[in-house]
Amino acid sequence: MLFSDLDRTDLDILRLLQNNARLSNKELATAVRLAPSSCHERLKRLQASGVLRGAHAEIDLRALGLSLEALMFIELAKHERDVVDRFLNDTQSIPEVRRAFLVTGRYDLVVHVAVRDIDHLKNLAFDRFTNQPAVVRIETSIVFDSRVRYELPLEPDAHAKSKPARRVKRRKAGR
Repeated sequence: MLFSDLDRTDLDILRLLQNNARLSNKELATAVRLAPSSCHERLKRLQASGVLRGAHAEIDLRALGLSLEALMFIELAKHERDVVDRFLNDTQSIPEVRRAFLVTGRYDLVVHVAVRDIDHLKNLAFDRFTNQPAVVRIETSIVFDSRVRYELPLEPDAHAKSKPARRVKRRKAGR
């Protein structure tokens, strides 16, 4: 589904769910002024099309004993699709990995990890990353603090189904 396929009501549903994925269908329907059955059909369509991919609980990592977060900047030896895909899949299977990004620039990947302490981080780096033949270099930065924004820039005014842009006629020079 393309952004242009979404109408204002779809965007309102997504906006509400971004901030509270625990809203019931009835609460959503009331908020967007739809019948619950119509709202449910829209939710099913958004899920089936891949726009709405899931809902997740936000967990306090410190409460689980994971008091240290870090970013690992990883350079790979080869930039072949199968090597990169295999490395990303392997990385995704590591429990401490929160998110992995394939990026441009000096490094090939940025991997966000959550660990108990500095020893856990060191062991993770040595045992799961630097010992892999695909890895040339790894640089690690400790995360002191972070902020997360859950709201996406879903501006209904910028939506394709809004007013069409006016055409401006230009005069030729000399007239």
